[in-house]
Amino acid sequence: MVIVQNPVTVMKRFELKYVISPEQEARFLEGLRGHMGPDEYGRTSILSLYYDTPEYRLINASLEKPFFKEKMRLRSYGLATDESPVFLELKRKAYGTVYKRRVGTTLPLVKKFFAGEGEICAEGQINREITYFRDLYGNLAPSCLIICERTAYYEPGGDLRVTVDNDPRYRTEDLDLTASMEGEPLLPDGYSILEIKVQEAVPLWLAHLLDREGIYKNSFSKYGEAYKRQMSKISAPKAPVA
Repeated sequence: MVIVQNPVTVMKRFELKYVISPEQEARFLEGLRGHMGPDEYGRTSILSLYYDTPEYRLINASLEKPFFKEKMRLRSYGLATDESPVFLELKRKAYGTVYKRRVGTTLPLVKKFFAGEGEICAEGQINREITYFRDLYGNLAPSCLIICERTAYYEPGGDLRVTVDNDPRYRTEDLDLTASMEGEPLLPDGYSILEIKVQEAVPLWLAHLLDREGIYKNSFSKYGEAYKRQMSKISAPKAPVA
């Protein structure tokens, strides 16, 4: 049995997503001044490897927009190595509230875990939840890699967090966190994904800023968009042979 002594994070919060133009991003970030500042990590490359069944059961269920949905992904900050930390995340969303379990681990231990060779962490309840998810769906394997350049902003003394993901891209081949940062773009050139993460209500000043800049919430999903694009490629009619 493989048990890793590692940090476990449990989160419960609301997450609001927006797709914004370069002009909206510039004005929005200007409006954050005096309220929020970049966190200590600055701009960070994030790679998120999503797991799914061979029938893409998880993403197909998510695209139906149910009241409850769940997914599992493995995240690294920059290209990973066998020794560098990676984070296995079980993320659930129920009636608009996001619940996340996050475990620090390494690539060799993750491979053993999905092969059924031991546990992912030493924490009882969290380990049981992640293991139950793996066993419930069965045959989980990497299905899509999402890559972006993220800048996170924090509110001193508060729980508000804002992230801006630039150059979001994806690939469905070479699904390895150690391989490269290459991928196909998910958005038009210069567009970004803005996320607001908060445990309670969005503060009034931020609501006014969003309204002033014409930034409206949508249900954009990086993995969902990547999956739809890949399926459209597969179903597209082939050009006739000359």
